[in-house]
Amino acid sequence: MKKILTQFTFWRAVLVILLALGLYATYVRFTQGLGAATNLTDQFPWGLWIGFDILCGVGLAAGGFTLCAIVYIFNIKEFKPIVRPAVLTAFLGYLLVIFALMFDLGRPDRIWHALIMWNPHSVMFEVAWCVMLYTTVLALEFSPVLFEGLGWMKAVRVMRAITIPLVIIGVMLSTLHQSSLGSLYLIVPEKLHPLWYSSLLPVFFFLSAIGVGCAMVVFESFMSSRAFKRQIEMPLLSQLGRVMVVVLMIYTIIKIQDLLDRHALAAVFTISLESALYWVEMGLGVLLPMILLAIPKVRLHQTGLFVSALLVVLGFVLNRMNVSITGMEGWANAGYFPSWMEIAVTVMIVALGFAAFALAARYLPVFPKAEEEAKPVEEEAYALWAE
Repeated sequence: MKKILTQFTFWRAVLVILLALGLYATYVRFTQGLGAATNLTDQFPWGLWIGFDILCGVGLAAGGFTLCAIVYIFNIKEFKPIVRPAVLTAFLGYLLVIFALMFDLGRPDRIWHALIMWNPHSVMFEVAWCVMLYTTVLALEFSPVLFEGLGWMKAVRVMRAITIPLVIIGVMLSTLHQSSLGSLYLIVPEKLHPLWYSSLLPVFFFLSAIGVGCAMVVFESFMSSRAFKRQIEMPLLSQLGRVMVVVLMIYTIIKIQDLLDRHALAAVFTISLESALYWVEMGLGVLLPMILLAIPKVRLHQTGLFVSALLVVLGFVLNRMNVSITGMEGWANAGYFPSWMEIAVTVMIVALGFAAFALAARYLPVFPKAEEEAKPVEEEAYALWAE
């Protein structure tokens, strides 16, 4: 017991320190401006807060729409026990993405302008609306968990009755904005390095989001099993490992074909920082986990599955950072490395995500036991839509 209290005290102390640094950086950013808090310049205006907080944050939250599609659209019900944690992760992820965007906007007080000042020709307008709508959908999808915790079973039945249309809407919105984030970079063919610029960027962003969505479900399941001393769902997670193999294989084949079609394959073998990071991204983040997960002994082993999923997550993060930062530095002719305040804000946001997940998991019926208790309500929802 004393050991447990010590561990909790340690992590709480770490959280307090991270929050203190992040809040100080927040104060500087909103009182003295972007110039005082960041290393961004007119030549390089998008940095860590866009590359990691937005592009990575949206993708890392893709486990919600992936699992919901598997369970409610493809009707593979055995994955139902891990849907709630995936939806919680996605919901928190999107809330934190919106929160992080406030730091990067020059006028965050005008973020609501997209609601009334429509520009349907802008990809950013489409992304803004999809993110707002999908965050709303995630809130509705997660609301039965909150209602169960409060004992509001009538409200649970109402929300369960509209689960399937909500999931369909959520999958459509996710497909739109996951791919549209890649479309943002289609307008800079002369600025983005040829290793990453492609007319297929929306396809690559969408496929990689599906892959990392599955990986994040595995990662979250392992972390929560250790934190809350609960059984890990290895049979389900190993099946997600098989899904990742297929997605990564398709992603790799299209990547190679795209390089050949654009006559950009030679850039892979040039000696440069870009090519080195491209090899790390594809080698450690795509090819290695694909090979590992294709081996049944690795996929069915807890450590092997976790390490493989972690490699996929790291590869995804490196891809988004390469597209948003590494691939743009050559054109900008200006090196960029985030200031400690940029890093502090990002780490604070990540820490808030972990803390919020821990609180929700502790006080709400998020994990499988509650899922089994809610099974009659789930069946009722399917019965309503079957009539």
